[in-house]
Amino acid sequence: MNLILPVAALTDEALGPTMPEMRHAAFTLVELLVVIAVTALLTGILLPVICRSRQQAKAVLCAANIKQIVLGMSMYEADNGTFPYGLDSVTAKPPAGGYSGNHAYDRPGWWWLDHISSYVRSDKGKGDVFWCPSHPAGTRTLQPNILWRNYGVNLSVCRCSSGPRSRGRFVGRPVSGACVRRPADTVILFDSGYTVISWWHATADPPAKLAQTREDTAYVPGLSINLHRLLWPGDEPDALGGRHPNLTINAAFVDGHTARLPAERLLVEKIKDGYRNMDFRWQP
Repeated sequence: MNLILPVAALTDEALGPTMPEMRHAAFTLVELLVVIAVTALLTGILLPVICRSRQQAKAVLCAANIKQIVLGMSMYEADNGTFPYGLDSVTAKPPAGGYSGNHAYDRPGWWWLDHISSYVRSDKGKGDVFWCPSHPAGTRTLQPNILWRNYGVNLSVCRCSSGPRSRGRFVGRPVSGACVRRPADTVILFDSGYTVISWWHATADPPAKLAQTREDTAYVPGLSINLHRLLWPGDEPDALGGRHPNLTINAAFVDGHTARLPAERLLVEKIKDGYRNMDFRWQP
């Protein structure tokens, strides 16, 4: 026999939970605004920390690059009696892969990196040891190449085979490590706006006026005097804001050791009797 219950007999217990009891908990508008505010606050705190961590990591990789390069330069000096030319424009045969740089702005020839490439594991491609990990981006019309905004050699040590007569002190045969009076204090390679650089680019009052060529617009990243120097398009962030945290640069010295130092350590100041911070730091 089938038992049929009237509708009235269905109790609340039989029907199950009522609609209000089935609703899930949800954020109120105030709670949602609080969550958004806390998220924005944490993002504002953590984002600069993450950016600084990335910059620091790139600076460490840059230091490793410079260590590897200066080791190759030391090996070259041991085999050849001198450090490599900053630019050798006399050798007729081009290096493997052709001349580096853009011939509209860069002189053709064997740059120092061509001379030591056999001593350093390198193919001179992007991300290679000759490219600084903090390498600034180019502009739409002026893309940097391996000679720009990476590493530069001290022209007082790695001289050029030819150049303007006014730059005579930077032209000639490169020096050997044995001829450097204080090798632990004399820079040979560091973060630079161009692949060759001299103390003339680190002073507000060079002995002669610098031209508008790409070589003469070389700079030490983060140096204070760059604010008043002629810069090429796209150089400003690197030259004025610095490449590594706290306006520091990675540098290698003639004796082969490397160090992170403030860019201002390479500043050369004109004084009554000559220049300060030029000897030993820049000149062998």
